[in-house]
Formats: sequence, C-alpha cells, structure tokens
Amino acid sequence: MSGFPRAPIPDVALVRRHFSTEHIEDVAGAVRQELAGIGLAGRVKPGQRIAITAGSRGVSNIALIIKTIIDELKKLDAKPFIVPAMGSHGGATAEGQIELIAEYGITEEAMGAPILSSMETVVIGKTPMGATVHMDRNAHGADGVILVNRIKNHTSFRAPIESGLCKIMAIGLGKQRGAESIHDYGLARNIPEAARVMIETGKIIAAVGTVENAYHKTCRVVAAPPEKIHDTDREYLQVAAKFLPRVPFDELDVLVIDWVGKNISGTGMDMNVVGLWRRMEEMPYPPIYTRIVVLDVCPESHGNCAGLGVAHFITKKLADKYDAEKTYWNMLTANFPEGAKLPCTLPTDVDAVEVALRSSKRLGDQFDLVRIKNTMELSEFYVSAPLLEKLQGNPEYEVVRPLGPMRRDAEGNLPWD
Repeated sequence: MSGFPRAPIPDVALVRRHFSTEHIEDVAGAVRQELAGIGLAGRVKPGQRIAITAGSRGVSNIALIIKTIIDELKKLDAKPFIVPAMGSHGGATAEGQIELIAEYGITEEAMGAPILSSMETVVIGKTPMGATVHMDRNAHGADGVILVNRIKNHTSFRAPIESGLCKIMAIGLGKQRGAESIHDYGLARNIPEAARVMIETGKIIAAVGTVENAYHKTCRVVAAPPEKIHDTDREYLQVAAKFLPRVPFDELDVLVIDWVGKNISGTGMDMNVVGLWRRMEEMPYPPIYTRIVVLDVCPESHGNCAGLGVAHFITKKLADKYDAEKTYWNMLTANFPEGAKLPCTLPTDVDAVEVALRSSKRLGDQFDLVRIKNTMELSEFYVSAPLLEKLQGNPEYEVVRPLGPMRRDAEGNLPWD
C-alpha cells in the first residue's frame, strides 16, 4: 500500500487549553444531600426492592454514586439491586451488559448488591407518535426504580431534552427492543414522551443526574422526584452545554482521533465535536473537517466500533479489533447502519495520516491539521503551524511543546507524548 498518494505529516505543536476546573470534591456527600432533599426516606418503605440503573457510558464517579445510593437505601431497610440500562450495548446480551458495567467498578462485590441483567422487557405503552415503550423486566418487577445518568448534549439531535434522565428510561431501560422503537420513531420527540409513559407506571421513585466539566470531573449532582425529571433534564442540559469542550477550529483539512469507543460516546466519537451534520445527513455546516482519521478503538469498547463509518481513514490495528456483531447490533438499533461501515484501511498510523493529508486535496505543504486523544478529552491537542499562529496571544491556550516532528516508532505508530 506504499504507492498511494500521500503528503508528509507537518510539524505540530502540543497545545493545552485551560477550561473551567469547577468540580465537586465530595461527590458521595452531594448525592446523600440531594437524596435527602427530595425526601427519599418518605418514598421508600422497609423491605421494598429498589432497582438502580447502570448505563454503559464512562460517567465520572458512577460506581461511587451507585454505591452511595445503595448504602442510603440499606439505611432505610430497603433491598436495592442494579439493572444494566444501556439499550443494545454489550452486544445486546445480558452477559455483555454485566461485563460493560464491571469495567466501571460496578460489580456485586464492590456494590454490595445483586446485579440482575436481562434483555427481556415488558411493554408498558406507546408514545403519542406511536413508538412502543419497553421497560426492563427486572426493573418493572421492582417496587421502585432510581435512575442514574449524566446529563449532556446528545450526539444525534438538538432538543430541549437530549441525553440524561429521560434517555436512561426510554433507551436504557427500554433495552434493545425499546431503543430500536424509539430510534425508529425519532429520538427528539419520543425520548421525553416514552419517559412520561414510564413515569406513569409509578415505578420511578427518584432520579440522580450529574454534569461533568471538560476534564470529566463531576461538577453538578442533582436529585429529582419523578414529577420534576423532565424539568431537571431541561435545566441541567443548559448547564452541561456550557462545559462541553470542542476543537477550537471550524474548518480543518485533517482531524486525527487517536481513540474512539462506546465509553467515549454513543457514536464512538462525539458528533458535537466532529460535526453533527454527519450523523443527521444534512448539508455541511461548521465544524467542517475535510478528512477524519481514526487510529484505534478503546479496549473498553470491546470491538464495538459504532459510528466509525463517519471517518474516512482508519488503521489495520483498529480494523482487526472491529467486532461486526456488536457494531451491527448497535447501529441497527440506532437505525444508523452507515455508522457501521469500515473506512479506507491503511497499514499504520503514519500511512493513514499521510494518505488523508494528500486526500484532503490541499496544494503545497501548509495543512490545517489537529490531532486529539478522543472527542471527550480536548484539553490537550496537537496543531500544525497555521493553526498555532491563530491561537497565539490567546491566554486560554498554552504551548506545551513547540513545533516539531510528530514522534513515530519503527512500526509506524504515532505515540502520544
């Protein structure tokens, strides 16, 4: 493959962006305070079986938050247990979903509570648009359910309610069948309505939402009774949007992403960072990146390469880890089969980036190139000379390493250092 047209990788500088560091030091204390604030003791009776949701995203402090809720329920003589709430993730299997949450430290031993994982659901109604609403059978059989999820911008649409407490009901507790139905009828309209249907069952007794800063530290914790879940999602989505990190350029020749994965975003790479129009199949609008290169997939994703189809070039090491069954399940459930496509595959990191540079159709050797670890970690990134010039004089940015060659090893990998 050495004969493909290519352009040499330009010198790059490592830049650090200074985001807000606001965060909560005592997350467990904040959870306890919020639960007390909504009167948890008055919502739970001794002996009741209470389900707690555990999603598949890499939510900061998720194990600590769930363990704190479990401990508070035990003080009330309730019987808490955990249900994986992640739609079709984990290969749409009960075992795969247990494996996913275990990687976040959520195990029966660590949590001191059982984990009941099943893909079986109970149909509890329909949304006004006609989507069938499913609920995890174990959660439906409980005396009550406490929701736990991060509130953030969704990767596929814009609406007053996006990814958060309503979504963990409609998509997470809906399992594969429910998630597929909601995707088919439209996420933006049906997530809030499906959540209303689930709340009307009387099973939802409380919700705990979090917001994270750009460094993925918990900066907000909020508990809500069922009647205030929708309002909480709306209010804290606006808070989350203020903390959402982005690449500070509207146009690039090449964006290099070291890692994608389900632990990073539902679409492997956050479409809010690479261009939401790619997922929505709309005419391009900023950010517009001519070529996207992905070097690898996170081990935590277990070969699920959902969303990889929006990239243009990948490496052989990534393609070798591609698990078709897990990826297809996820993308078919999301009604986004294009996201499962394998892009042009090159032998090494260097090959992929050099071919992408030439493919971006730029004349000469002045390329606008940015390299990021992943779409969730954007406090440090590499930039080529023309972009570095644009950042100079801005106190928000610090040059950690001056312009120089991007380091490579003998195998053609581009180590991040």
